Amino acid sequence: MPIITGRQNVLDIYAKAAERGWVIPCICSENLTSTEAIIKAASDFAKDNGFKSVPVTLAMTIKYPNRPQAAYYTHTRDTDIGLKLFRADAEIISEAYPNVDLMLHLDHAQYDLDEKLLESDLSIYSTVMYDASALPLEENITKTREFVKKQGANIVIEGACDEIVDATGDEHNDITTPEKCEDYFRRTGVDLVVANLGTEHRASGKDLKYHADAARAIRDRVGAKIVLHGTSSVSSDQIVNLFSDGICKVNIWTAIERDSSPALTEFMVKNAAKAGGPAIEEKLYNEGLLAKKTGDKASLAHYTTTARQEIVYNEMLKIIRAYFDMWYVL
Repeated sequence: MPIITGRQNVLDIYAKAAERGWVIPCICSENLTSTEAIIKAASDFAKDNGFKSVPVTLAMTIKYPNRPQAAYYTHTRDTDIGLKLFRADAEIISEAYPNVDLMLHLDHAQYDLDEKLLESDLSIYSTVMYDASALPLEENITKTREFVKKQGANIVIEGACDEIVDATGDEHNDITTPEKCEDYFRRTGVDLVVANLGTEHRASGKDLKYHADAARAIRDRVGAKIVLHGTSSVSSDQIVNLFSDGICKVNIWTAIERDSSPALTEFMVKNAAKAGGPAIEEKLYNEGLLAKKTGDKASLAHYTTTARQEIVYNEMLKIIRAYFDMWYVL
């Protein structure tokens, strides 16, 4: 199925999801393996549950300083090339999965670093997050409102009244108040709004608390228009009933990379000789990093990039499928 574009078409997808009580996953990718796993997981869910189609959003950051995924999509580290490859992969792969309503999202598009992209034709995408959240609130509101005036007729726009920090240090967010969020939402004219609800962008652990009460207070002011970022920083049991809290879209990335990595690590360790050859197994054994030697020979089924990607791909399918099972109420 072609990628869903056109402002009204995208809004219709969200309206149908709301009728079902569904929260649409928005999953970021910075490689082909992730891109296909996201689309395939959606297709499998639709097939297994008898749906003609289900929606999913495939996303990418561009020059977002905390993680410029478009740069990582290609070893050129050129964000323009990475974004083109990302879109081309999505268009081609989606042809194999006609039961997926695929939307493409530009995540954390920076008001300054991504200015050229933000001023271009965005109608080829489904949604965009205009991110001026690092600015003081009034400047954020002014810039976001100007962007909505320029591009609001072409694309569904998500804005952020608070910055969701990259918690690599001791910095933490204050929880967004309903008054602040409503003021931002009304004055900017965005379609969807990101609020800080206790989550953070972080790779380590799931030890934070999602503040459902804060979400519901915002919902009562602006409706079910809230986008949750930083979901990987909280445990899954906290985010089961998001739709009733007013969340319509959830952005995910860290979890699919972080939680698929252990399977690859185990595969490589258990198959050290097959994946790296007898010499590397001997070296690791002598260094005390392996408890025993197998004496196996190098194996094409173990040392290729294809072998490693297959491990990660299958783990990602499980992780992503769990989100569909959680948020798409049958």
